[in-house]
Amino acid sequence: MAAMQMMTTSGYGGMIGQSSQMLELFELISCVAEEGDSTVLIQGESGTGKELIARAIHENSPRQEGHFVPVNCAAIPDELLESELFGYVKGAFTGAQQSKIGRVQFADGGTLFLDEIGDMKPTLQAKLLRVLQEREVEQVGGVRPSKVDVRVIAATHQNLEGLVADGRFREDLYYRLAVIPIQAPPLRERRDDIVLLIEKFIDRFSRRKTDRRTTIDPIAMRSLQSYGWPGNVRELENLIQRLVILHRGKKVTLKELPEKYRCEGALLEPLEPVAADPQPAEEVMAAIVPPEVEWCAAGLDFNSLISEFEDRLILEALSRTGGNKKEAARLLNLKRTTLIEKIKKKNLPG
Repeated sequence: MAAMQMMTTSGYGGMIGQSSQMLELFELISCVAEEGDSTVLIQGESGTGKELIARAIHENSPRQEGHFVPVNCAAIPDELLESELFGYVKGAFTGAQQSKIGRVQFADGGTLFLDEIGDMKPTLQAKLLRVLQEREVEQVGGVRPSKVDVRVIAATHQNLEGLVADGRFREDLYYRLAVIPIQAPPLRERRDDIVLLIEKFIDRFSRRKTDRRTTIDPIAMRSLQSYGWPGNVRELENLIQRLVILHRGKKVTLKELPEKYRCEGALLEPLEPVAADPQPAEEVMAAIVPPEVEWCAAGLDFNSLISEFEDRLILEALSRTGGNKKEAARLLNLKRTTLIEKIKKKNLPG
């Protein structure tokens, strides 16, 4: 059996995130994957990674050696979707010169991923319901059903309960699909992941390893964190690809961002509340009294003096932000991970 994917400090199953929303999602995926059979309904806005969630469930499940078969119900014309899903027998319609199995049968022993399930027409909904209830599939033009062992994962950006209320989606199929509902969080609700995503995308699109790495200016980065991201992670990925191509090896500033991403007004406020009002970095510096310097013939202990001053700066920044490491790092113009490493290395409280 192939090795299952492991959760890392920055992601899981191809998804990237360290926010509380994503950590909860990773735990849920792991639990659902281990069970292996129940149907799953993934709901979320376009660009939130619904197919990545479905793949992660499959690749960490007992079905991982079977096929993962994606079907976009909105992309295939209605007149073709039935034969694509269920297959057909020879002579079932003009042009059917030989029998062909459908994607449901091809996924036997594995996972069938039905993306944009809300666009499936009612007649196909009835046939899919039979697959879920009876664990069998009947080809177009066929008379003898075949047994299948397949896990169905469906996804949609639409409100299926609303479609049910409007009579556009079968209620019995909805409840069959939503045994385990999963909500993919939009990017605007997981802003803590934006910097991490940007760094990963810059790495991905920096194809020439000999080039200097493209970077994002801190003000431009904060602007990107303040933007609403209606296209979610897909929109962010496309933007970073464009910036890497146009500004390869350079630092991208606020003025070099496309106009709609320049959220200058949002830069004046923190992205999340902190326990104490954060102070400007210069006020933090002004509040710190440098260590006393004793000049002597033997010279200064330079390293100790610098280390002590650094300790005072870190502790003052933590005090002014109520212990919020993210805001303290911002005051000190450090990466949050760098600040945490310094706190651990110096054994400072925090």
